[in-house]
Amino acid sequence: MNALESPSTRPYLIRAMYEWCTDHGFTPFVSVKVDASVQVPHEFVKDGEIVLNVSLDATSALKLGNEFIEFKARFGGKPRDIMVPIHRVMAIFARENGQGMAFPITQSPSGPTVVGMDLLNKVASPSSAQPPAPTKPTLTRIK
Repeated sequence: MNALESPSTRPYLIRAMYEWCTDHGFTPFVSVKVDASVQVPHEFVKDGEIVLNVSLDATSALKLGNEFIEFKARFGGKPRDIMVPIHRVMAIFARENGQGMAFPITQSPSGPTVVGMDLLNKVASPSSAQPPAPTKPTLTRIK
C-alpha cells in the first residue's frame, strides 16, 4: 500500500480538532462544501457552502465517523437530520478565535489523502473559511 492508497487522515484530524475545541471551552464549527452528497437544509446554504455548529449544545446524536459526520439539529426551530461526507468538510475551527484546520476538497472519498493543514485566521463569514488550494503537502504546527 502506498501513500495514495492509504486511508485518509481527515476524519482523525477532525475528531482531534473537535476534542481540542471542546476541551478548551470553544465552540467547534465545520465549514462544508455542499453538493448532492451533503444532507443539510439547503435554504441555509450560501455560495455552495454552509457552516455548521457541531457543539454538544447545538446537536444531538453527534457521530464523527470515518465516512460521515452525522447529527440532529434545529434550524429555524425545525428539527433536521444532518449528514456530511467527511471528504466535503473544508475546515473545522473554533468560533471564538478561528483556530483550526482547513482541508482541500476532494470529489470522492477515494481522492487524495489529506496531508496539508493550515490555521484559519478569521471566521467573519462562511466564505472566508474557504482554505487556499495547496500546491504541495504542508504541515503547520499548532501549539
